[in-house]
Amino acid sequence: MNQDLRRKLDRITDRLWAGGVTNPVTYIEQISFLIYLKLLDEEETNRELRARLGAGNGKLLFPDQAARFRWSKWRFKSGVELHNFIRDEVFPYMASLVKDEPQVAEYFRDARLEIAEIDVLKQVVDELDSIEFRKLGPDVKGDIFEYLLTHLGQSALNGQFRTPKQIRSFMVEMVDPEFGDTIDDPACGTAGFLIDAVEHLLAKYSEKPQEMPIYGEEWLERKGLTLKEAKRQMPNLQTYRKGPGEKIPDWDQLEASIYGTDVSRQMMRISMMNLVLHGIGKARLKRANVLSEMGGLTEEDLNRKYKVILSNPPFAGMLPKESIRNDLPTNSKKSELLFLGLMMESLAPGGRCAVVVPEGALFGSTGAHVELRKKLLQDFEVLAVVSLPAGVFKPYAGVKTSVLVFRRPASPPEQGKPATGKVWFYEIKNDGYDPDKIQGGGRPETPEQNDIPAMLAKWEEYKAGKFRQPPGEEANTVLKPGSIEPKCWWADFERISDADANLAASRYKPTVGEEVPDEDPAELIRELLGLERQLVDGLEKLLNEMGTV
Repeated sequence: MNQDLRRKLDRITDRLWAGGVTNPVTYIEQISFLIYLKLLDEEETNRELRARLGAGNGKLLFPDQAARFRWSKWRFKSGVELHNFIRDEVFPYMASLVKDEPQVAEYFRDARLEIAEIDVLKQVVDELDSIEFRKLGPDVKGDIFEYLLTHLGQSALNGQFRTPKQIRSFMVEMVDPEFGDTIDDPACGTAGFLIDAVEHLLAKYSEKPQEMPIYGEEWLERKGLTLKEAKRQMPNLQTYRKGPGEKIPDWDQLEASIYGTDVSRQMMRISMMNLVLHGIGKARLKRANVLSEMGGLTEEDLNRKYKVILSNPPFAGMLPKESIRNDLPTNSKKSELLFLGLMMESLAPGGRCAVVVPEGALFGSTGAHVELRKKLLQDFEVLAVVSLPAGVFKPYAGVKTSVLVFRRPASPPEQGKPATGKVWFYEIKNDGYDPDKIQGGGRPETPEQNDIPAMLAKWEEYKAGKFRQPPGEEANTVLKPGSIEPKCWWADFERISDADANLAASRYKPTVGEEVPDEDPAELIRELLGLERQLVDGLEKLLNEMGTV
């Protein structure tokens, strides 16, 4: 994304802020409405062209009298006329397209124009009108929305957090989505995991994928470095791959394989726009409470199984017992256990899941905690627990978390035999950002201090061995004095089961033994006796002096 485009986006957000739209979630939602209207106008132009060429089905978004609702027809309006036309006519028309364009109708259902300052609205419309989205590739359009989302920082809405790129990226690599996999995030927020999963697939199906630093292409420009130079200077630099995906066999199938839900309509609109701008216009997104018996899910939704689940669900709440779905494999009311149970229930045979969980879910001693972990170990293959730094969600939360990676066996294990054999633990102390400092609302970059690339290299070794033998030392091993503190270790099912299915990495971490003194024991005893004699002599002298007083 070039500087000119970035400046336009900055002007838009600055004007909205000055105009009283100060909540980042709200102004991103408002920008999303307007961007979508412009994209629909550009799509209408394409449909008209195809119709003239005798291609397509000839179906228009704005037929006959409805043409007045197109962006290109009303963008010249101004003042109260512009404001009222968008609010009272354009939004209601879009929401009415339930039969012909259900996705558009869902997007604009209950939509409200919250840009009250009419001059600000006109300025925003003019800025967006100067951006020709149809000439931008999906990468640039995606970058536009990712740039807007940086205004959220990591904070989203009602206790949700936008998962940092470096964490999302390695989680996607660990589950390694394939074309044809159904991919779900039951608490999708801004759709970060879904977009990273799509980018992973596009890179995999590209002739010449491009490697990118997790900090973005602009980061290299600011540093004045090529990627090769940056990797030479910073061997621990974390990267990911992007590509056009020209070898994707069926784009419609790819779009139809992306699923996401969220309880917030604002988040749902933001995630939908994020996907649209990344080229995924037909993802199966839905506003719903996936944990609730009356949460808006259909029977088909409840029964659907997914090959890949990626999520960082909210884990700070308790749900009323009477509202919780009765098909989940836990009787807990805690949201983190309910979400984990949901993902276990929703995973297809052979499916993989990577989920961020609070540390308490891994070692909690209540009956609900232990029972769910035992079921996880017994019925699923728990492949890895990646311990994250406590500051990974700063400045918005300091809670200690881990990433839990597991898969459902392609066929059920033999009667009485657990699906999990050995669990791999990896401790990440540095994730490419300073764990303690906060600058400009976020953590400063520390690309030279990042344990994630080394972890992924070990994961590939583990994967190449069909996950039979995890890398690293056995649990609770005492290492030779002077050994380097281990980054990874493993524990077998029996050891974990004996510890109430505790899955906290620290519970099994090997220790480095202390150096044994090499002095002669007899000499040490003689020294000690000498010190004791000096002490006795001193006390006797003191006693004699007291007797003469």
